[in-house]
Amino acid sequence: MEFGLQTRGSFDYLRRAAHWAEAHGVVTLALPDHYVAGRSADGEGYDTSSSDIFPYLGALATQTESIELATLVSPITFRHPAHLLKLGLALDDITDGRFALGFGTGWMRSEHRIFGFPLPGWKERFDRLEEALQYVTAALAEDGQGFDGEYYSLAPGSQDPKPRNLRIILGGSGPSRSPNLAGRFADEFNIYSLPAPDLHRRIEVAYVAAEAGGRDPSRLMISSTGAPVIGSNHAEFQQRLQAVADARGVDVEKLEKSSRDIAMPFGTHAEAAETFAETRAAGITRYYVQISGSMDFDYAAEVIEVLGNE
Repeated sequence: MEFGLQTRGSFDYLRRAAHWAEAHGVVTLALPDHYVAGRSADGEGYDTSSSDIFPYLGALATQTESIELATLVSPITFRHPAHLLKLGLALDDITDGRFALGFGTGWMRSEHRIFGFPLPGWKERFDRLEEALQYVTAALAEDGQGFDGEYYSLAPGSQDPKPRNLRIILGGSGPSRSPNLAGRFADEFNIYSLPAPDLHRRIEVAYVAAEAGGRDPSRLMISSTGAPVIGSNHAEFQQRLQAVADARGVDVEKLEKSSRDIAMPFGTHAEAAETFAETRAAGITRYYVQISGSMDFDYAAEVIEVLGNE
């Protein structure tokens, strides 16, 4: 099992996160591509302090040596696929092949409403996502045939620069279209925390789609993401859970119930390890630990140690 770190914050914080991750054997640092960080602490509005992550990733690329950097994930509602691809290729160059470009449909209504991004219905968003992945595949292909879709088009001809090792991540938790697109187009399929049977079904759909598309299913990395809240005992767990709820401006009981419903590692160390063992058995080989708010790097190390023990 590999572990990644997903977090957000100022550049000074992200630089410290990247250096900590490299020093502690964490394989990747992933940044969420959102302009809204969630509810404000008072629960009355939204935290709009998130900056665009791509300049941060470029700066981090020059200050790291081994860790992979990634977007987890970039909504197709924010940027044209040509824009995303050019950004990804630039980071692939700067990192010497240590960058993974994540794609998703976009989902946060508050973010789109506040900043004026159109948010089509689910079907159109998935149609756009599929076309974006087809567009990127065509742009990276050697034959230069181009692409002509309903939403995006690419003129025939060779596209440069060529990637060194640019990986494509597809992020989504739905039961059919997300895993199908991942199997057909992605190098990594990232599924947010779900109970093991749901994870297993989505992984199977992705593998079937990969094989049907002439791809080797075993080459598709399967990853998951979550924000575990754990403690060495029940009292410490409750204290940490309350701190997270306060930081997010949400009800602590609702937070615990919703997190347990999707099989997030929660509770004492033993409880969290037991839950995560089922996630691991479902076929996950990389897990991104989300930290923010009241969490720090020592806490991330604790989570990785607890979940990493088989």
